[in-house]
Amino acid sequence: MTSPRAISDIKKDLESFVGSKIKLKANRGRNRIIEREGVLESIYPNIFVVKLNERKIDRRVSYTYADVLTETVELFVYDTQDEEIRIASANG
Repeated sequence: MTSPRAISDIKKDLESFVGSKIKLKANRGRNRIIEREGVLESIYPNIFVVKLNERKIDRRVSYTYADVLTETVELFVYDTQDEEIRIASANG
């Protein structure tokens, strides 16, 4: 088993995907898991922001890097063959 990555490493991974279309999978507790597609809009020192377009309404959600570290949030980006690639995870 590998050791968990540092929050700074997760932030560095996300910086290269700002502006990219991503798939977000978030565990909201009590067996509620949401899956949405959006654009990784911006990176801040403690949070990152994803812009979602739901029912023709732009909505922004923010998560902390600790959410990725604890695997509460999983992020995937699409490659050239439309296959999902996990871009940020606790174990690398």
